Amino acid sequence: MVLPSPDFTTRQTTCRASSLTLTGGREQFPTMNPTLKESTLPVAQETLARMLDRMVPAGADDADLYLEQSSSESLALEEGRVKHVSASTHQGIGARVIKGEVSGHAYTDRLENPALMECARAARAIAESSKQTTPISIHPERPHHQLYQPTNPALVASMPERKALLEKLDRLARTLDPRVQQVFANVSAAFSSIHLIRMDGSHLHDARPLVRLNISVVVEQNGKRETGSAGGGGRFDLSHLLKGDEAERLTREAVRLALLNLDAVAAPAGPMPVVLGPGWPGVLLHEAIGHGLEGDFNRKGSSAFSGRIGERIAAPGVTVVDDGSIAERRGSLNMDDEGTPTGCTTLIEDGVLTAYMQDRQNARLMGVEPTGNGRRQSYAHPVLPRMTNTFMLAGRDDPKEILASLKYGLYAVNFGGGQVDITSGKFVFSTSEAYLVENGEIKAPVKGATLIGNGPDVLTRVSMIGNDLELDPGVGTCGKDGQSVPVGVGQPTLKIDEMVVGGTDS
Repeated sequence: MVLPSPDFTTRQTTCRASSLTLTGGREQFPTMNPTLKESTLPVAQETLARMLDRMVPAGADDADLYLEQSSSESLALEEGRVKHVSASTHQGIGARVIKGEVSGHAYTDRLENPALMECARAARAIAESSKQTTPISIHPERPHHQLYQPTNPALVASMPERKALLEKLDRLARTLDPRVQQVFANVSAAFSSIHLIRMDGSHLHDARPLVRLNISVVVEQNGKRETGSAGGGGRFDLSHLLKGDEAERLTREAVRLALLNLDAVAAPAGPMPVVLGPGWPGVLLHEAIGHGLEGDFNRKGSSAFSGRIGERIAAPGVTVVDDGSIAERRGSLNMDDEGTPTGCTTLIEDGVLTAYMQDRQNARLMGVEPTGNGRRQSYAHPVLPRMTNTFMLAGRDDPKEILASLKYGLYAVNFGGGQVDITSGKFVFSTSEAYLVENGEIKAPVKGATLIGNGPDVLTRVSMIGNDLELDPGVGTCGKDGQSVPVGVGQPTLKIDEMVVGGTDS
């Protein structure tokens, strides 16, 4: 999902940043710092108040300080044993001042007074050099909601426990089929403690867990090799993977996909009806129209959807939302990175464009309310309007009837990579699991199929919407302007009357 996107124009300066990283495969595994106190400010309130006093010019539209303490650990298995263990920690503060369309952003990983005051001065210098006259008093505020437990997920399971999990999955994959030749597995856990101090002195805190498991297998038959992969995760602790059957299910799925590819035939090519499966195929929706509905592109007029609020842009029955308030989902947040509570924003309702996703700056400039979509990769990055969990709501059609209606076409169940042009809406996506369908019956898996289309156009060609909405398993990472953030996607089974399929069958 990390796909190229047009640049977000902003001015920023850098006060130097670095991170402490430890990598190795030693017997003594590195461990996340158990003494990290999620709710304790790493900088004195008096110092933060002085930073705000120094950095906020008269007439500023917005300003904030973003303090982050993050740690992550990852174990990777290869050739039957854990070969790679890594752990990293970083902390720092980002200072941001907004005046009109100018955003001044500076950051530092040094939390001593001289560096902090220089960071504040630099952010202010970009926005405007005038003086704030009203002293700022910092006061705590409670988050709007609590969608996940504020617990460091790595502290729930030891390194040996995670190592044992990966070795167990390796053994399982090899026993499922003798054609399994190689197994690669990775389990990661991350935890971020975020403190946001706003221009009015309000202090918000969020403690964000994130875990993920990936597994990939290589199978071989008669000299032919194929690969299958599966993964999952979310904002919960590692017990979700250690105690349940999710890890085993993902392993079985990876083996199934690899074996399926051994029997795949050449993909057909040309215009044809396409049925998209539920869940992860929503990544096509995310890329084909999701980025085009972000506020900055529409304010600047560079999106295919600019200035079209109130217009029909999709077939009747198509309703698309962005919802960052779903408990424990990978793309969910208690608050966005500007302190705005996340919620459910209806972007398209019954085919009509109703809203864009907004951060505070773009919302103010467009005369609307922020939607809780202001996000940044870390303290060292500027805020951009970004998706959280973006998906199409369920319809009324039976998925079996949708497939039965397909006389000849493609049934695309899973996707790999792809790319999209925000201005035109044109996209190209490769499938990782797809089938040829004739007279409503699945005939054979196909390999090498790509879907080519235009986001604004493809939504008008939706003719059937399933009642089987699913969200993805928790593997999405979205790229924009060089920043990567975790996201979620989803959709029900969809029938699109015509798309161009690029294949290998001539």
